[in-house]
Amino acid sequence: MKYLATGLMALSATAVSAQEKPVLNVYTYDSFVTEWGPGPAIEKAFEETCACDLVFTAAGDGAALLARLRLEGARTKADVVLGLDTNLTGAAAETGLFAQYDGAAIAFDLPVEWEDDTFVPYDWGYFAFVHDRALADAPDSFRALADSDLKIVIQDPRSSTPGLGLLLWVKAAYGDGAESIWADLSDNIVTVTKGWSEAYGMFLEGEADMVLSYTTSPAYHLIAEDDDSKTTAPFTEGHYLQIEVAGAVASSDQPELARAFLDFMVTDAFQSVIPTTNWMYPAVTPEGGLPKGFDTLVTPETALLFPAGEATEARDTALEEWLRALGR
Repeated sequence: MKYLATGLMALSATAVSAQEKPVLNVYTYDSFVTEWGPGPAIEKAFEETCACDLVFTAAGDGAALLARLRLEGARTKADVVLGLDTNLTGAAAETGLFAQYDGAAIAFDLPVEWEDDTFVPYDWGYFAFVHDRALADAPDSFRALADSDLKIVIQDPRSSTPGLGLLLWVKAAYGDGAESIWADLSDNIVTVTKGWSEAYGMFLEGEADMVLSYTTSPAYHLIAEDDDSKTTAPFTEGHYLQIEVAGAVASSDQPELARAFLDFMVTDAFQSVIPTTNWMYPAVTPEGGLPKGFDTLVTPETALLFPAGEATEARDTALEEWLRALGR
């Protein structure tokens, strides 16, 4: 009985210790937390530095993250939101739900200069249409795509950051002519999915000739599957840039831990995981450089991007045009 009592005391002490360990709740998108995504490795690496419990909550895609945070407001359980991008940061900042981040100056490896005192970038890439190399006469522009018989799968801009990126890509490239492009593209669209995973899965199952994704997507097939059959179509109009970010929630009861996580995001322990799990370019190049295979990717000659302050207005206009053109 003495040993049993001692054992029970030890278990009790362990339970109390576990309860006292601080918890950091991070809202992110679905693919980030899959077993093949960056979430598991990042969770392990951060917990080794923080003496805390890092808990990821999947909440759809990037646009869905912001919608959920707006709904929950200051009552949200999130301490950090990871997975917004520069098309959403203006609207996110306007909610007043995010805390400022006054981190030290960081030399980001981004195609544009980074100036933001709230959000911290962790990766970036260019939107593109992925297709099989065997595809004959791949289009080199939205106009060529619209004039073709090719079938594409895209994502909904109201719930998906790639979907929103496509919306702003067409708007940045065609301006007032964007609605006409969408009207002509409507016959090419097989379906509009809620998020990226569903769309890419349909493409891989042969339900479309092309799918909206990233110039970096073929790196996954090349590196993880030893398959060089996928590529992206370079468009003469240029390609829209996405920079993904995270921000600390102002109402968090773990502000120091949230700040520590943002600091951790720009370290090699985080950034080195990104290329072969999130299949994007890291915001800070890892010490070992980019994996072999990234040098084979299409590099757009022209980068398109609405500044964060203009993206919200451009998005609203572009969404109205998209809805009219597609009759949804």
